[in-house]
Amino acid sequence: MVKKYVFGTPFETEAVVAQIAVEQQTTHIDCGSILVEESGFTFCYEMDKQDVIYGLGEANRGINKRGYLYVSNCTDDPHHTEERTSLYGAHNFIILSGKEHIGLFFDYPSEMTFDIGYTHQDRLVVRCAHADLYLYMITGESAYDVARQFRKIIGKSYIPPKFAFGFGQSRWGYKTAQDVETVVKNYKDNQIPIDMVYMDIDYMQDYKDFTVNPDRFPDFPDFVQKMKQQNIHLIPIIDAGVKIEKDYDIYEEGVEKGYFCKREDGSEFVASVWPGWTHFPDVLNPEARAWFGSKYEILINQGIDGFWNDMNEPAIFFSREGIEDLNQEIMSYVEKWDTEQIFENADAIPYEVRGKIERLQNNPEDYKRFYHCVDGKKIRHDRVHNLYGFNMTRAASEAFEKIAPDQKFLLFSRSSYIGMHRYGGIWTGDNQSWWSHILLNLKMMPSLHMCGFLYTGADLGGFGANTTRDLLLRWLAFGVFTPLMRNHTALGTREQECYQFEGIEDFRHVIGVRYRLLPYLYSEFLRAANEDDLYFRPLGFDYPDDRRAVETEDQLMLGNEVMLVPVYTQNVSGRVVYLPEEMKFVKFLPDGNIYEETLEKGTHYIDVALNEVPLFIRKDKCIPIVDVAQSVEEIDMQTVSYIGYSQATYQFTE
Repeated sequence: MVKKYVFGTPFETEAVVAQIAVEQQTTHIDCGSILVEESGFTFCYEMDKQDVIYGLGEANRGINKRGYLYVSNCTDDPHHTEERTSLYGAHNFIILSGKEHIGLFFDYPSEMTFDIGYTHQDRLVVRCAHADLYLYMITGESAYDVARQFRKIIGKSYIPPKFAFGFGQSRWGYKTAQDVETVVKNYKDNQIPIDMVYMDIDYMQDYKDFTVNPDRFPDFPDFVQKMKQQNIHLIPIIDAGVKIEKDYDIYEEGVEKGYFCKREDGSEFVASVWPGWTHFPDVLNPEARAWFGSKYEILINQGIDGFWNDMNEPAIFFSREGIEDLNQEIMSYVEKWDTEQIFENADAIPYEVRGKIERLQNNPEDYKRFYHCVDGKKIRHDRVHNLYGFNMTRAASEAFEKIAPDQKFLLFSRSSYIGMHRYGGIWTGDNQSWWSHILLNLKMMPSLHMCGFLYTGADLGGFGANTTRDLLLRWLAFGVFTPLMRNHTALGTREQECYQFEGIEDFRHVIGVRYRLLPYLYSEFLRAANEDDLYFRPLGFDYPDDRRAVETEDQLMLGNEVMLVPVYTQNVSGRVVYLPEEMKFVKFLPDGNIYEETLEKGTHYIDVALNEVPLFIRKDKCIPIVDVAQSVEEIDMQTVSYIGYSQATYQFTE
């Protein structure tokens, strides 16, 4: 059952697509109290000792969100340590699960705080600065039931093309066509399956959106086709900022038509990002959104069939207003070097000066300095901040429907708000090569799927810092199961393509398991998308009466058949697992064989070598597997067989 409450004058985010009658406004709903005053909106709920709080999508810490403070405020912050309260997405949906099962979606596009037992251990308090929002309350028979009801009211999840379920390699620093060809050749020569190579900002001409550097990538359309002949899809990045440059047609056209975000006085807002000084397309304005989306055709006409949208919180290094108060010494560095050079020459800038420049990044005051035009009205950006990445990705998706209506495109974003899941997927941003981030990756997945984001994944091996062979192998073994499986790392870090390490055969095997399981994984993804279900679930959704299962946060359910038990600890030969029921333990072994053993309900220690991929199959279930292929296109469904319980059957979702 879904109830809808209206407070003040909400901004229409279009997160919810179902038509729901509005309840009479009240200061008390079935599960808590509400305070509306000049200082904002407050919702308060007294939690029972046994209550579990699920949700919040891309948020820090655990699957159960009790015990910490979370701030929905899309933030470009690569330091995903435990004290961080905001990440790249804003997903204001929680499920209160205990004696009652209640879902709450606070449809509010600006900063919102969720104090879930942080200030007072048993009190949930949700606050925002302006009492202009929709509140949806969902009651159900279980947390799982509530999640599925929510999925129905926010609309169907995006489904990417099938090749997007293959393995992809990325690195900030593939600067030339030769670099890309070298990556592809090394994967092919070592028989490591691969379907995609991602192109970071280096492919552009001076970091200008929808351009290709002709010196680094000559005859780009021919190069794209050459890669496709090897079953390799090139996936370029698109950033939010449009470079200010005379004779750059997208800049000049955007200014002429008034399609960029403006200051209060009507002049274009100017901020520094990778291209230097930029303008931001006003993607909340339907006309500007359609205009910006139409520009993707420039690359589509050159053979591109997938994109990743980045820097779309939007990230701001500094604005013109932001540096006005800095002293002349700092101004001299800003004027001397463009944005990229400031970061590349950081060591040449005095420490004090560098610190002041860095502290200007993503300054909250900058988000108050520009405006959107929506239905003829000026809306200050900070009031709708969390919708920018959503609408940038929506711009692309809506344009694809016009440019190539019969074609599916790969599309995912860094920043997001609930509702964007209808247009594209997300990756979880600039993580680090830390063991703790394998576990954080695992814990984010079911929370994101509750919010509709099914096509999700993390930068396997870690984006920042230097990975290690064992870390990458363990992370890949979990990445085998995430819909987006991408190895991605930052400029200046250790090269972490799979062929860079000793024992390449281990990487070949682990990634090969992805392709052996791909028909099953794709089928379960389609089922979840078509039936408004979850691809990943916490154990507590399937075993709500088993307290041990509810409290287990390092194992996940996948589809109706599988339980995942990744190893995320350094220097171990296996791990402890909890089985809520009898299950079959399965390991994909490096010699191509598959180990199967039936284990009883309870606690077990399982051995898992670095070159093995483990999973459990639920009682009386089975899953299909196929032979290893070098690309999705080459998977041979004639080789299908089944593992698990011999009397079980499996029906594919098409």
